[in-house]
Amino acid sequence: MRAALQSEIGQDKLEVVDDMQAVGFGPGKVRIRIRATGLCHSDLSAMSGVLPQPAPFVPGHEGSGVITDVGDGVTGHAVGDRVLVCWLPPCGHCPSCRRGQGHLCLEAFGNVATPNFKRGDGDVFGFAGTGTFSEEMVVPAACAVPIPDDLPFDIAALIGCGVTTGLGAAVNTAEVQAGSSVAVIGCGGVGISVIQGAKVQGAAQIIAVDPVESRREAALRFGATEAVSPEEFADAKNRITAGEGFDYVFEVVGTSATAQKAYEMTRRGGSVVVVGAGALDDNFQVNMFSLFFDEKKILPSMYGGGDVLRSYERTIALWRAGRIDLANLITHRVSLAEVNDALDQMRTGVALRTCIEL
Repeated sequence: MRAALQSEIGQDKLEVVDDMQAVGFGPGKVRIRIRATGLCHSDLSAMSGVLPQPAPFVPGHEGSGVITDVGDGVTGHAVGDRVLVCWLPPCGHCPSCRRGQGHLCLEAFGNVATPNFKRGDGDVFGFAGTGTFSEEMVVPAACAVPIPDDLPFDIAALIGCGVTTGLGAAVNTAEVQAGSSVAVIGCGGVGISVIQGAKVQGAAQIIAVDPVESRREAALRFGATEAVSPEEFADAKNRITAGEGFDYVFEVVGTSATAQKAYEMTRRGGSVVVVGAGALDDNFQVNMFSLFFDEKKILPSMYGGGDVLRSYERTIALWRAGRIDLANLITHRVSLAEVNDALDQMRTGVALRTCIEL
C-alpha cells in the first residue's frame, strides 16, 4: 500500500512509498482503510524532533475510515463500520481512567514503541501508535471509534484530535464563563477550535493573536471579536481590560516564550491554559512571588482535558446544531502524493487545516 515515510528525525520531506505493509493484526485489533486524515502541527513537531517519536515512522494521528477486518475477541465493531481514529483511547481501568481522567491514560502509550508497519525487512512505527498517512492501518479496537453516517470522513478526522483538543481546552479545562474575556495565542486549526469553544461557552470578548494575517482574518470568521498581531497584543489588553489582563489566555503554540506572554497577559486570579505541545528541553519559569501573590491558575490541557469519547459526542452534537463550523476549518485539500506541498503550507501558516484524502 501507499504511505508517507519519515526515514529519520529532522528530515524535511516525506517519501511517499507504495510498498508499505500494515502489521500486527490479530486478537483485539482492527484493520482500517483510511479515507481521510488531517495534517496537524504535532506531526511537524514529531518530524523535527520536538515531540519524541521513534523512527522510521509514518506520520499522522488524525484519521477516519472504514473497518475492513476485525480480530478475535473484538466486540462492538464490525466490517464496514465507519470510524475515526483515537490516538489516545482510555483503557477504563487504570487509576487515571477510574478518576474520570481518561485523557491521561498511559496504557495507549505502549503502542508508540510497537511497530505498526513494515517495509521490506525493516520495522516502521506509526506516529502516536497510529500513522494515518497511510492507506491502511492496524490498531487496537479501542482506537477505532464508530461515527454516525451523516458525519463526513474529513470532518471526523479533525474531530479525532485538533477540534477535540481546542474545544475541550475551553469547555473542559478552562470552563470558560459566560461574559468573560478570552485571548488565544496561535490561531491554526486548534486555536480556531479554542475560539469556537469560548464562543459556545458565552465569552464576551475573544481576542485572536497570530502573526499571520490570513489566520487573523479566519479567526474573525470563526467567532473572535478582534484579531491582533503579537506586537499589538499589549495595546489590546490595555484597551479591552483597562490594563488588568484577560480572564483566560490560551497558549496554542507550544513554546515557553508564548506561555510566558500568556502568563503576563492574564489578570490576577485568571487562568493560563497551555494547549500547545512543547519540547522536553523548553522550560517555562514563573517567579515564586508572582505565583503566590497573583494567584494565576496555570492549566495544562492534554487532548481537551476530559473524557475524550464524551468530547467526540459533544462535538458532533454541536456540529449538527450549527453551533460550531468544522467544514470551513479545512482550507487545503491534497492527495497523499501532494503531502510535501501540504507540509510547506502548514509551516508558512497559509492553511488552517489540511485534509489528505486517501
